[in-house]
Amino acid sequence: MNTSNTNPTLLKSILTVQTIVLVVFTALVINNEGWTLFQIFINNITSIGWNGQFNLDFSCYLLLSGIWILWRNKYSLSSIIFAPVATIIGIIAFAPYLLYLLAIEKGDIRKVLLGDR
Repeated sequence: MNTSNTNPTLLKSILTVQTIVLVVFTALVINNEGWTLFQIFINNITSIGWNGQFNLDFSCYLLLSGIWILWRNKYSLSSIIFAPVATIIGIIAFAPYLLYLLAIEKGDIRKVLLGDR
């Protein structure tokens, strides 16, 4: 059974919900705590505790997603501009990007992952 061209409705739903939840949650956090993310993030890592371990692990995932964006788009100018943004703000940029790819690739997961390779 060829499933490469099926419509990934569940994936699209998850990506949409993640984007909405994270945008709202981020706005609430900024309202409550201000723009202190990077200071807290780095302090957690340098404290050598579980919060720091999680932040470092998460940073690796974010970096990997940025590298994938660059690779998939063959290091085009647009990917060089977008990859750092997605690496820094995470799923708020990455999920809509995947939704965009799912739309232009008509749900073909292979094309979403590999581009025109």
